[in-house]
Amino acid sequence: MFETLQDSLMSAIRTLRGRGKLTESNMREGLDLVRQSLLEADVSFPVVKDFIAKISERALGESVRKLLDPTEQLVKIVHEELIQLMGPVDHDLHLRKPFATFMLCGLQGSGKTTTCGKLGKLLVKRDLKPMLVAADLQRPAAIDQLEILGQSIGVPVHVDRESKNPVKVCQDAARKAASLGVDVLILDTAGRLHIDEELMEQLRQIEQELQPDQVYFVVDAMTGQDAVNSAKAFNEALELDGVILTKLDGDTRGGAALSVKHITGVPIKFVGTGESVESLEEFYPNRMAGRILGMGDMLTLIEQATEQLDKETIEKQQERLAKGEFTLDDFRSQMGQAKRLGSFGKLLGFIPGMGEITSMMGKMNVDADDELKRVGGIIDSMTPDEKQNPKIIDNSRRHRIAAGAGVEPQQVSDLIKSFLPMAEMMKSMSSMNGRDRMAVLQQMTKSFGKNPINGVTPPKKGTGKRLTSQEKNEARKKREKEKKKREKEKAREKYKK
Repeated sequence: MFETLQDSLMSAIRTLRGRGKLTESNMREGLDLVRQSLLEADVSFPVVKDFIAKISERALGESVRKLLDPTEQLVKIVHEELIQLMGPVDHDLHLRKPFATFMLCGLQGSGKTTTCGKLGKLLVKRDLKPMLVAADLQRPAAIDQLEILGQSIGVPVHVDRESKNPVKVCQDAARKAASLGVDVLILDTAGRLHIDEELMEQLRQIEQELQPDQVYFVVDAMTGQDAVNSAKAFNEALELDGVILTKLDGDTRGGAALSVKHITGVPIKFVGTGESVESLEEFYPNRMAGRILGMGDMLTLIEQATEQLDKETIEKQQERLAKGEFTLDDFRSQMGQAKRLGSFGKLLGFIPGMGEITSMMGKMNVDADDELKRVGGIIDSMTPDEKQNPKIIDNSRRHRIAAGAGVEPQQVSDLIKSFLPMAEMMKSMSSMNGRDRMAVLQQMTKSFGKNPINGVTPPKKGTGKRLTSQEKNEARKKREKEKKKREKEKAREKYKK
């Protein structure tokens, strides 16, 4: 998500790389590009103006730290201001006895009904008993959809196809919830293609009669600035408790996420990051700011892994590793586990430092998931003996495997060449302590973009595109920066001693 905004912001910040310190002149150059990046992401102009003013004031007012170059210092400031812009967020659901009522509202096409199912699933995972209410009587399809969602997550759905009064439907559902011992009642209210007084009056009646504990506005993040305008209108009518942004896994420019809290004063409570009922996350401004700036979001990745990965399969793989065993079958199994967390490109976005790699793959029109499918196809075309010991694969076997997988023989060779050192590393890690194992994993992460399995391999010397003068200059500045950093680290270590 936010790939375009991330690329633009980091490009703007990189213009300061190699400068000795932050000055008013070089800051103005970088901030002009930051401003342009935010406006292109459809962030509200008043938000951009205030945001840039705060960054400029802080950057020029702070003394330059000896161990931070201007780029790193500006990234830190932008990161902190992004957190302030999108937060704080109260994650308390404010549950009460005998049950709490959540009211979801929004325009048609925002994903409101699907979000009801996702929210219900999230509550089930927290050992709560929700019930969904089909109060959108404008669209019969919405009632059918909610029933299907309820069945898929094992949650009761209150439906009254004869009634034309959504307020009565909600009141009947409330009485039913009390008798069933429901913890949370989730109301799926009607939407419109646009905001009108009839819609708002209907929602106000439901709010007045049901007195919901939480009123959430569901909005499509891909609508950009229009999402913020809609949130503002609904908040004036209903006094919203939170916003749920949907479709953040799509081509989201980022304007809604960065603008909605500042303009409306209403925090983003949840974000939808996929089509499955599992893909609803609590919104954390600090984590989102990290993703936008390419810093990753390891906490969210760990939480998703804990919830969704097959613990029994992982334990078996760990037992095999402890015995020093790691085959292509094990690698294939790990790929399948990782796939349960979402697309490979999405996973890379969670890992610090991987943002630039996903951007590079996008510019080269390389789909990471397609590459992994190809790797899986190659492994599936091997015999059990070949998966156990890839070293036995000779020229004849290589051509047979390539034909079975629909790839070139060279791609089979590339996979084997990449896998063998990985297997040795995994085996050696089995006898390491936690600290040494982490060091190896960090090294693997750093080298990922240099030699990925059957993926994007940088062109060899002399075979790629010739560098422009600007690119050569940037490369030289990067080398000088790294040299200065090493010298500072040596000086710091010497001072400690």
